[in-house]
Amino acid sequence: MVILDLELDAMAITGDSRSQFHVLAVDDSLIDRKLIERLLKTSSYQVTTVDSGSKALKFLGLQEDEQSNPDTPFGSPNNHQEVEVNLIITDYCMPGMTGYDLLKKVKESSSLRNIPVVIMSSENVPSRITRCLEEGAEEFFLKPVRLSDLNRLKPHMMKTKIKNQKQEEQELEISEIQSDEQQQPVQLPSSQPQPESQPQPQPPALLLQHNNNKRKALEEGLSPDRTRPRYNGIPTMV
Repeated sequence: MVILDLELDAMAITGDSRSQFHVLAVDDSLIDRKLIERLLKTSSYQVTTVDSGSKALKFLGLQEDEQSNPDTPFGSPNNHQEVEVNLIITDYCMPGMTGYDLLKKVKESSSLRNIPVVIMSSENVPSRITRCLEEGAEEFFLKPVRLSDLNRLKPHMMKTKIKNQKQEEQELEISEIQSDEQQQPVQLPSSQPQPESQPQPQPPALLLQHNNNKRKALEEGLSPDRTRPRYNGIPTMV
């Protein structure tokens, strides 16, 4: 216990940006729940503790319908949750809903599946560990949990936080694009009649050539060399 107290004091001195992260701790054992709460607060995390998986789901804003089909994915969250949860750390062996069941419920929720989940257990069962990791757990800690274990939590929360920020930025960009498209005026076809096309004036050179051709035709028609018919040797005028 002396070593643990020294570790806690050392971690309390080195406060950092971890205070911006909120951890939900779930354990039916009061002693284990108090211990993990103390470790997390010493590591400058905000902590909320509950003693069952059902209470954890209620805090997360999920309401379970006991009469619903168990094969149906867990329901969507309501809007009662006011505090963002950045990580869930839960005991595996609990009465009623186990830590594994809680993990599955969270991963089946479309709005909560990105929250990292860490499982704790006092039993080192390889098949249990493998099953939790395959279901989506980030870590599997053996009890008693130590401060060195909690140092592995922050990277998971940072990765999720960055991912959520990028997703929010993309959604904001899509919303802005859709808003701009709705605000653009629609170009309606003009109802005014189009002016009739008028004949284009001919260039002076073409007009002069046309007049010369007409004059030449008239001169040829009145030429004196034109053959005149004769009647009985008397020329006649045409």
